[in-house]
Amino acid sequence: MRNVLTRIEGGTYIKPAKLTVGEYLKQWLDDYAKQNLSPRSFERYQGIIQRYLTPAFGKLQLIQLRPQQLQKHYTEILNNGLNPTTVRYHHAVIHVALQTAVKWGLVSRNVADAVEPPRRRRTEMQIWNEDDINRFLETAKETQYYALFYTVLFTGMRRSELLALTWGDIDFIFSQVHVSRSLHHLKDGSYIFTQPKSDRSRRTIALPPSALLVLSDYHKAKEIERLLLDKPLTDSDLVFSTLEGKPLRPNTITRAWTILAARCGIKRIRFHDARHTHASLMLKQGIHPKIVQERLGHASIQMTLDTYSHIAPGLQEAAARKFDGIVNHTPEKVPVKIPR
Repeated sequence: MRNVLTRIEGGTYIKPAKLTVGEYLKQWLDDYAKQNLSPRSFERYQGIIQRYLTPAFGKLQLIQLRPQQLQKHYTEILNNGLNPTTVRYHHAVIHVALQTAVKWGLVSRNVADAVEPPRRRRTEMQIWNEDDINRFLETAKETQYYALFYTVLFTGMRRSELLALTWGDIDFIFSQVHVSRSLHHLKDGSYIFTQPKSDRSRRTIALPPSALLVLSDYHKAKEIERLLLDKPLTDSDLVFSTLEGKPLRPNTITRAWTILAARCGIKRIRFHDARHTHASLMLKQGIHPKIVQERLGHASIQMTLDTYSHIAPGLQEAAARKFDGIVNHTPEKVPVKIPR
């Protein structure tokens, strides 16, 4: 009621019978999404609405929108080359928007409930093996991103988490890194720090001795650089930053990663796949999935198991061999007795 009264007083209120999908989605972005979504998520929702949903349904009256029209739209954008995962994201956007319309009393039901988004296609996960990592890091020593690339491979942190780290987040005594926020680069060129995606994302990750050594050397080099600029390094300064201490552009990091991988002559994987590489190698070494979940910051252990189910067969075989070794029983040849 307050939303309706505000729009009436502001002269922007449109009767539900005449309200178009395009008009409603604009109101929803202004009145709901901007206040309830993170700036990065708002940008994504706004982009999908402006590029896809408004051109497809914008002139249609909101109360006339039907499930068949949504289903047809999904089929069309799939045929035009969008992958199923992206189309499912479109479905999530229109679904949450229409759910708000139900709460506001603009429509009697959410027509997106009657629509089946395409199934997510499970693609084979691309990861590096131990030799690939060594080759990559050996070449990375020549670049300014060596410490960053080393850290992501040895901790499994997200790119946004790495770029938000401050020196105060690294405990050089207990060899730990504390993850408490993320850094995002918006389309207008600004940078924002946001809270973790979930409580599990706020976590402490134990650093391997080699990673601690790399970060320690990197810290000393940074201290010298900043002293030359007469700007001493502080705990609040970003770990991975420009010479002046400004945030690094996420896309620049990803581009440098891709170029370096190509130079090494190894399989090209996404920067995010460094996270998958870290988790996969730990699981293959017999590390308990619960520990891997905590290091990655997954919301649940089920999410970890689902994401890395492709490793399960190897883990099953290793578990079977370990059990054999524990019991250590040598079977003898005995006559086969058939039950009567």
